[in-house]
Amino acid sequence: MTEPNPSALTHFDTKGDAHMVNIGSKPLTARKAVAGGRIQMQQHTLDLIQNAQAAKGDVLGVARVAGIMAAKRTSDLIPLCHPLMLSRVAIEFEMVPATATTLPAVQCLAIAETTGGTGVEMEALTAVQITLLTIYDMCKAVDKGMVMTDVRLLEKHGGKSGTYLAPPTA
Repeated sequence: MTEPNPSALTHFDTKGDAHMVNIGSKPLTARKAVAGGRIQMQQHTLDLIQNAQAAKGDVLGVARVAGIMAAKRTSDLIPLCHPLMLSRVAIEFEMVPATATTLPAVQCLAIAETTGGTGVEMEALTAVQITLLTIYDMCKAVDKGMVMTDVRLLEKHGGKSGTYLAPPTA
């Protein structure tokens, strides 16, 4: 693995001080990011979620709204992020059955879109994290051992750097 180039870190000025990147002269382009992650749990917890029997209510419905709200508030949470006018945030779920080596899980995808001068990767990643945390919060009474894992940027489109597609995992 190669060492990162410190001059490529855009949130630092020439003196090494943190700063907010000036995007004022960047062209407005369509931007899209997709992030994913999962929360592993016991089978009985997944059954409660799938059968809408969790004591706190519709786990995935509440988690979806929490993820959308989190994407909209990303710049309040991450110090150097620009506030963005998001045109779309979507949260998708997939129930993942257990395998010989993994617990069952809820897989989450967050899609964030805007037209602007900077990307929406942080918004998509924030949406995934908060969605998974909300699932944990709503189910912790029955399964404190849930594990959030594999959170990462899966793809991004638009802007100067173009398209990024994450390599598949093993």
